[in-house]
Amino acid sequence: MQRREWLGACAGAALLPAARAAMPQPEITLRFSHVVAEETPKGLAANRFKVLLEQRSSGRIGVQVFPNAQLYGDSDEMRALQLGAVDLVAPSLSKFGRIGLPEFELFDLPFLFDDLSAVRRITLGPLGQRLLQGLERQGLVGLGYFDNGFKQMSANRPLLEPKDFVGLRMRVQASQVIAAQMRALGARPVTLAFSETRQALASGVVDGTENPVSNFWTQGMHQVQSDVSLTNHGYLGYAVVTNQRLWQSLARTERGLINQALQEALGFANQIADTQNDKALAALRQTSSVHIHRPTPEQRQRLRQAVQPVQQQLASRLGQRCIKDLQAALNKG
Repeated sequence: MQRREWLGACAGAALLPAARAAMPQPEITLRFSHVVAEETPKGLAANRFKVLLEQRSSGRIGVQVFPNAQLYGDSDEMRALQLGAVDLVAPSLSKFGRIGLPEFELFDLPFLFDDLSAVRRITLGPLGQRLLQGLERQGLVGLGYFDNGFKQMSANRPLLEPKDFVGLRMRVQASQVIAAQMRALGARPVTLAFSETRQALASGVVDGTENPVSNFWTQGMHQVQSDVSLTNHGYLGYAVVTNQRLWQSLARTERGLINQALQEALGFANQIADTQNDKALAALRQTSSVHIHRPTPEQRQRLRQAVQPVQQQLASRLGQRCIKDLQAALNKG
């Protein structure tokens, strides 16, 4: 399948089947900024939220969606939200650590989650809700979580064993945990904004990166990277966050409409995350310039063992209560 055709098919999935009636001029307009393509689970969820909220508010509440870091990138979207320059963002959970909330970095721990049901035991449980409540310390309101699935490694060679990483410059998010993961594998972590990653790969500033396949495909990274290794080593999720001042200024009915539309949109995103990654992987398999590799169980175990010290390092950063609650939630499965 050609990339353009695939993008068009995915974009259509964000629209609701009912035709939209003409809407009056909105009394409230929410600016929703994010850093990825519209055809990713995050992009589709944002567009779904827009349609749902505008319909259910009869056009009284409008939503402007700004994808692909059109307004703000990884490095400044959170600050823009705190200042009121935008009204909603959906950062990856990694980004909360650098604004004084390191507990969110538990989601970055390599090989922590076996599947998405294990993730749900955190995000839908007391620990996940406590993390969202902690956002109030930074003047933010956490509205909910959603997935982009599991991450894979890419470079211009297969990355199947710890020795394959030695000496590589690997792009990472601004997460101490992910940086420690790369160092444990023998690579050098380089923190870059997501919007800068493809160009950095093309120019040789970095040698490789980690991403769900849907991000790899929609950003055109397959045009500048020759090998994808299906390591499933880490989880990538997001939280939708708004400004506390804005949220408190809204009427209860308005907050209710926003919450209702958003929870439905996030449920939609969770349903399609695996589908989008599967579609992207199928498209990559038809791209002759990209080689797909799957580590054997033995190779994956060696990767797991190499990064085991990262979990021990994070324990002191997260605190014993967080670690205890994390282990209790995971053991319920």
